[in-house]
This record gives sequence, structure tokens and C-alpha cells, in this order.
Amino acid sequence: MSSGNRDRVERAQVLAHRVAAHGFARSSPVPEVLALGVQDTPTGSARAALAARGAAPEGQGLELVWSFRGAPHLHRRADLAGLAAALWPLDDADATARIDTAVIKEGARLGVGAFRATAEGFRAVVTAPMAKGDVSTAVSASVPRSLTYWCARCGAQHISGLLFQQAGLSGGVRVIPEGGRTVLAPLDAEFPVPVEASGTADLVRAYLRFLGPATPAEVAKYLGTRPSVIASVWPDDLAEVSLDGRTAWLPATDLDALRSAEDQGLVRLLPPGDPFLQARDRDVLVPDRARQKEVWRAIGGPGALLVGNEVTGTWRARTAGRRLELTVTPFVRLSSAVRGALDDEAATLASARGAEEVRLRIG
Repeated sequence: MSSGNRDRVERAQVLAHRVAAHGFARSSPVPEVLALGVQDTPTGSARAALAARGAAPEGQGLELVWSFRGAPHLHRRADLAGLAAALWPLDDADATARIDTAVIKEGARLGVGAFRATAEGFRAVVTAPMAKGDVSTAVSASVPRSLTYWCARCGAQHISGLLFQQAGLSGGVRVIPEGGRTVLAPLDAEFPVPVEASGTADLVRAYLRFLGPATPAEVAKYLGTRPSVIASVWPDDLAEVSLDGRTAWLPATDLDALRSAEDQGLVRLLPPGDPFLQARDRDVLVPDRARQKEVWRAIGGPGALLVGNEVTGTWRARTAGRRLELTVTPFVRLSSAVRGALDDEAATLASARGAEEVRLRIG
């Protein structure tokens, strides 16, 4: 990470570059952002995120698994073996950082051993579709007791949820939402529990490609680990730029695209958890701190209205029978052209959510 001559780039350039990289222009039915995965929290948001890019999950060979930070993501089935190895902790310190919670302080010190024991527990237990709670009970009984804690709400000793979900992919399980419950089942694509991490630098490149320019600290936050861990796998083939007075990086092959990026005038409805909103430099995405609190609520967060390169509002929707009732709350006054585009985007969102009609209200 040298500090030689750096291009100075403006925030508007960065956002325009990200909008283009994310495929919001809908020029391809296979969004390249699938290299990073598409989070499905809340359930159904991944389908909406793909729809915002002109795509659908059907026919793309996708699988829902617990991946980054243990959150459910849609990934290409062909990528899962490599992804499991890339997400495997680099060493004990990395593993401890990822699962260091108050409930298993002692167990977290087992490091990589904690991940291995849990992944192997999944392999032994999940041989057919099972309810998540039943899997948790069985895996909890198979791992060292220090990886479990007494849960008063459940009235049982069970494994830390943070460890449980982060080990799920290496444990060879896929996630199946069924109504109000979660079912876990064996992956059709078989691969062994990783022996060691490999390909982690490729995950760094993927983050920088779609959410860069960024810093090692931002990538580390996305992966749920420490900056020192990311520094050890930081790629050499990156370009440095200066953004708001700080140094940030992106793949060198993307530098020309960043320099020439322009506003495409798009209007899109992004669901909560959309990959575009996963960038850890929220001050770049939404400079106003009060607006940040509206967009990224810890519980029950709204979707985001993207106009051009800017997040310019939020939206919420509810289903009434076969109708989707959509309320958009803009941060600024919307032009008639944007309002007209919103009618089309509302219809796209309704279709993605299985609604036959949509009622749009702009607050």
C-alpha cells in the first residue's frame, strides 16, 4: 500500500462508477455483482435487488447460503466451494475476531478450531432438510461446551448464533426460508471443510470493484474482521486515489472507468440490504448524518430511492391481498420525470414481490 502519486476523485465520480458497476443500467440479465453475492435480509430483498438490475434469480444457478458475516446471501452455486475457502479464517486471531462475543469469550479463543468443530458438526447433522432450531440443538451438542451458552429465552444450552451462521457455508448447508421459519439442507455442490483459507484476496478485489474506492478498514468491516487481517491479503494490483483527502483503493483495471464515470439519470428502488447500500463508507453514500439514520436503521430498515447517483429518499411497502402498497418518502422535491419513472419502478418491484398490482404513494 504505497503512497505515490494519486488521482484525485470526486464523490460524484465514485458514486457514478458504483452505479455503473452494479448494473443498474440493466444491460445484462446476469448482474456481475453476484461475484459479491446479494444479501437476502429481510427475506425477499435479494429478489428485489436483482430486479433493480433487470434480473431474476431463476435460471442463474443461485443458492441461498450464510456467507458474509453469517448473513443470508444469494451466490452462484459454482462459486460456493471457492467462497467457503475465501471466507475461512486466515488464522486463529482472525477467527477469534469474527466470533468474539460476550456469550462465548472463552470459546472464541479456540480460533479456527471453533469454526472447524462447528462446520464438522453441520456435516454430521444436516443430511436432509431440517428446521434451523433442530440443527442448532444437534450442533450445540457436538461442539466444545465453551462454544455454547445458556439461553434463558430458549431454556437451553446452545451455540453462539454468530459462529453458527458463519460456519454454515463451510458446513455444507443451504438456507431455505419457509414462511416464518428457516430450514437448512445439504448443498448439492459438495466440497470438504476447508483446510486453510485461500482466495481471500479475491473477495477484497470484489469489494473494491463494486464498493470502491475503499480502505482496508472498510473491507475488514464488511468481512467482519480486523484491518490487520485484511492488510495481510491486500492485493498488489490496485490503484490508489485520493477521495475527500484520504487514500482509497480500487482495482487498477477499473481506474479508467472511474475517471470517466457519469450520471446515467437512472431511477431505482433499492431494497434494504441491497449490495449498493453495503458500502462501509456511508458518509460517501449519504453525507447527511440524519439521513444516514433514516436509511440504515438497525431494525426494520426501509428501502432506498436512488435517483441518478444519489440516495434521495426511502420507501416502504406492504402487501394487501395481491396488491403492493408502496410509499416513497423523498428527501428532496422530485421532478415530474422522476415521478414518472417511479411508476415503472414500482411495477417492477411489485412483480418481483409477486403482486398483481401496485398502489404508489409519494409522501
